Amino acid sequence: MTTPRRIAMITVHTSPLERPGTGDAGGLNVYVVEVARQLAARGIEVELFTRATDRRVDPRVELVPGVHVRHIVAGPFDGLSKEDLPGQLCAFTAGVMREVAAHPEGHYDLVHSHYWLSGQVGWLAADRWHVPLVHTMHTMARVKNAGLAVGDRPEPRGREIGEAQVVEAADRLVANTDIEARQLIELYDADPDRVRVVHPGVDLEVFTPGDVAAARAEVGIDADDLLLVFVGRVQPLKAPDLLIEAVADLVRRRPDLAPRLRVAILGGPSGSGLERPRWLEDLAAERGLADRVVFSPPTSRARLAQWYRAADLVAVPSYNESFGLVAVEAQACGTPVVAADVGGLPTAVGGGVLVPTHDIADWSREFERLLDDPAERSRLSDLARIHAASFGWGETANSLLAVYGEAMESRPRA
Repeated sequence: MTTPRRIAMITVHTSPLERPGTGDAGGLNVYVVEVARQLAARGIEVELFTRATDRRVDPRVELVPGVHVRHIVAGPFDGLSKEDLPGQLCAFTAGVMREVAAHPEGHYDLVHSHYWLSGQVGWLAADRWHVPLVHTMHTMARVKNAGLAVGDRPEPRGREIGEAQVVEAADRLVANTDIEARQLIELYDADPDRVRVVHPGVDLEVFTPGDVAAARAEVGIDADDLLLVFVGRVQPLKAPDLLIEAVADLVRRRPDLAPRLRVAILGGPSGSGLERPRWLEDLAAERGLADRVVFSPPTSRARLAQWYRAADLVAVPSYNESFGLVAVEAQACGTPVVAADVGGLPTAVGGGVLVPTHDIADWSREFERLLDDPAERSRLSDLARIHAASFGWGETANSLLAVYGEAMESRPRA
């Protein structure tokens, strides 16, 4: 198998150095960092190109030996949203070309771009460097618009066009799940021969089962509380409001549970949620749950694992997920997941329950059933650990290397 020596990874809109859970930082950031680390451990150099959003950050930062993050100046350092970035792609691409100009021809063997904005840059870079382009969508406009959250804005047509262009240009398209592969083919006319499925992974050294009592003590949850946890960016797409509404309904129907019920929301405003940064806190107060809901900003992976261990259930009510890293992380800690039956979540969830609707009553009843049944939660916990153990970043990297080899062999260097 042909193996690259050096890869250029492009992630325009969010830096690999950002902590996931707020702004535009999420599962994509985790994916890029973990894959880059795995590739470097196999002797492959990775250079990650991202847009500079802080003048104090060095232009070149070593993430780990063999992985460097290059911050490209394109537009002002702050004040730009993701929706503003299409207008900065020319400046970003020019910055990438300047960074690489000092290197001899053949410096990179392959470009791997993440999200459609990066795909636009990767398309030009791969063409200029005469190397293959591998692209991972992570999310797609046509999928999101088909299952839009109530009150959320649809993705613009310009993004759909840009995504279609990247799909046509890429030598290989990496889908997180079989469902996403079908969506690429059916919604974007992707060539099936160029689509490959590679599951994301989970850090099985950080996210492990542990002492529940110690975890609860660390995060401040009483031993007898019933804890529901949401982890992710606070925006309509992720539907944290559905969790609040379902718990409010449960408290109304089962006042006996109210003194013990706790909800933890771990994340910060993102996307259209930035327009009303306190909308979730306001909703909790309106539903009489202000003293039952804990809001916490994004935290370290070690502390996040403690929250997972402390939880009775982790809720993933999203309107769409290309995979669902949170679900796999929670299961790796032995915590059952209640997730929406959308996108890649049927693949990610093996120790939990998939809810087929976003109806408040359906979610409320599912929470009630599981909270009333410790034996069922224990059974799901066992299944969760077994399921998550099959998702490791090492396997993800190995599968990606096979895709890289195919791409390089299908497009020999000019």
